[in-house]
Amino acid sequence: MPPPGPAVLLAIVYLAFVSLGLPDGVFGVAWPAMRRSMGEPLEVAGLVTLLSSACGALSGFASGVVLRRMSTGVVVAVSGAMTGLALLGMAWAPALGWLLLLAVPLGLGSGAVDAAMNHFVARHYSSRQMNWLHASWGVGATVGPLTMGWALASPAGWSGGYWILGVSQLALAAIIVVTLGVWRHAPPPVIAAEPIAANQVPRRTPPGWAAWLAPSLYPFYALIEVGTGLWAATILVEQRGMPLSDAGGWVAMFFGAIMLGRIGVGFISVRVGNRRLVRAGLATAGLGCVLFGAGGLPPWFAAAGLLLMGLGCAPIYPSLMHETTRRFDADTARRVVGRQVAFAALGASLCPAALGLIGAWLGLGWIAPCILASIGLLALLSWQLDRVT
Repeated sequence: MPPPGPAVLLAIVYLAFVSLGLPDGVFGVAWPAMRRSMGEPLEVAGLVTLLSSACGALSGFASGVVLRRMSTGVVVAVSGAMTGLALLGMAWAPALGWLLLLAVPLGLGSGAVDAAMNHFVARHYSSRQMNWLHASWGVGATVGPLTMGWALASPAGWSGGYWILGVSQLALAAIIVVTLGVWRHAPPPVIAAEPIAANQVPRRTPPGWAAWLAPSLYPFYALIEVGTGLWAATILVEQRGMPLSDAGGWVAMFFGAIMLGRIGVGFISVRVGNRRLVRAGLATAGLGCVLFGAGGLPPWFAAAGLLLMGLGCAPIYPSLMHETTRRFDADTARRVVGRQVAFAALGASLCPAALGLIGAWLGLGWIAPCILASIGLLALLSWQLDRVT
């Protein structure tokens, strides 16, 4: 058995990504009730998400400088405290201005944890643990909306839901502070110890534009996952007639399907291969989006479609990221991975807000077709990338 230090550290690493996922999806569940109490239009949710995601992207870009001055454990602890305090502030936010103000520390804290933990795990652990790291994010992303859905069904309301999540986030940050000494038990770096296998070397040199084609897939994926997480509850409530508390539960199940799918991917990815997993995920997500967006059907059809979309999303992000080292030489792959992270952050900033504007101008019924179009474009770009690499 491994010594206690590394085992405890790995548990803390997973706990940190649970903490990262905890606020994700919560705002989309709470927004139908929040906008009624604040008297705000539907599309304003996109502004809050835009600001939070943009701050997350900025924090991720700056993470290299921050990690040179602070240890990974300290960055994770400070960032967790920032997001916890931001969530508590949202519990008492009286108007939109406060939500926009609190979106800044929420985004900065989330971006720092994301960048720091991905770098740490990529350096010290295998790809299987990387897949399960993102599954840990799914645990938080499932618990968060479930908590908010329970609060909305109770007298606590959305304010009580944010209070519970804020206190929970601060408790997780406190655990990380108490266990900072465990981070010195990190395994030795594995990057240099893992030579590239013969079948990982591209059979031909890809064209130069392929190094930009690979990152261009990520805004479309961000629209599918983040846009669905933000707007699904509103669509289920206002178009399908589902109770608000039930809609929150189904959004939680969307993220839960992503989590369970990524756990499964950790077991089969080596045997099946990244490219097949991406194709299977896109097909599943497309079928789910058709069910989710079809009008005139009972609400459970939309709920089942939402689950299929989550299962389809599960392998796409990690498989595309992992395949980068197989498509390109080592130097190019490092640059491409950085671009992919940046493009994903930009997509998460802009695309959900764009969906909100489309929903406000053309109607909520247009959001699902836009997501389906993104699935199709992502499949087309992925096919082209596979062809030239």
